[in-house]
Amino acid sequence: MPSQDFADRLAALRARYSNDAADVVDDPAFRRAATVAFNAQGRRALPYSGVSTLLDLEYRPDAPDLADFGGLQVAAIGVPMDLAVTNRAGSRLGPRAVRQVERIGPYNHALKVTPKAELRAADVGDVPFRSRYSLPDSIEDIAAFYARVIDAGVLPLSVGGDHSISYPILRAVGRDRPVGLVHIDAHCDTSAPAEGSRFHHGGPFRQAALDGVIDPKRSIQIGIRGSAEMLYEFSYTSGMTVIHAEDMQSLTTVAVIERARAVIGDGPFYLSLDVDAMDPAFTPGTGTPEVGGLTPREVQAIIRGLAGCDIVGGDVVEVAPQYDATTNTAQIGAAMLFEIFCLMALRAA
Repeated sequence: MPSQDFADRLAALRARYSNDAADVVDDPAFRRAATVAFNAQGRRALPYSGVSTLLDLEYRPDAPDLADFGGLQVAAIGVPMDLAVTNRAGSRLGPRAVRQVERIGPYNHALKVTPKAELRAADVGDVPFRSRYSLPDSIEDIAAFYARVIDAGVLPLSVGGDHSISYPILRAVGRDRPVGLVHIDAHCDTSAPAEGSRFHHGGPFRQAALDGVIDPKRSIQIGIRGSAEMLYEFSYTSGMTVIHAEDMQSLTTVAVIERARAVIGDGPFYLSLDVDAMDPAFTPGTGTPEVGGLTPREVQAIIRGLAGCDIVGGDVVEVAPQYDATTNTAQIGAAMLFEIFCLMALRAA
């Protein structure tokens, strides 16, 4: 026979929950998340229905035509351009693949935040390009579009596209003062101009540093590995902090986070994530995979560890869905985009 204690506890649970009310929630963070997840009738949107958008945000293609971007605080933006790749093409399809990922958020249990409830955010569509053939024109088109984002006081949250897109974005984000950089990648992307072009996905952060829009002393590159190390001397001579993937075996994730926070300090910083930072066992759908990479959980922890810092923009790049048979890469890319979105909700005032 059940004990009296068990009978009392069961009676209390039945009294509280026997009416099957979904709105019986004590935790205020859970209640706030529920207001985003459920409509007034207590129903949740079907994840496989409707128009796909980045992070299931409202679709506002009209916002870029408005001086204040429609009052948005965060604009999720697709940048479907991969004219600067050195290996496998295809990341121009990355924004579309990430938009197709469902069930991202709305609540981050680790950071205890529902960013959609804290920020006015929307998917504003893709950067318009004057030519699908011209890389220099595309770089200028991206820079011009993001200048308008920054003019409106909006935080950009972007999906590439190859990693060259980060350079023109940073030209806008860092135009008034150099920003710090947290760069998670298999490659430093600080190599010299190649074959007559400064604009390739192996060199955006070299160009950003030379333009004075990022501060190398406040820049950290995490997850670096592979055979192209000889191309990245600029990272060392300019004063960037480089943490190789092999360093993760001796450094704890907590130590990496502490190093990153020390490097960027209290000032504004930009976060850029190339999905090839993670081992191709997790993210095969990318143009330049490198064996021996980070795990998604390590990258997730590093991003979460920057909560409270002054993030002024972020991107996820190099998702190439045609090499992504299981959609793992797009899934992980969308999940990491959500983590960056959460940082924006928790950024330093």
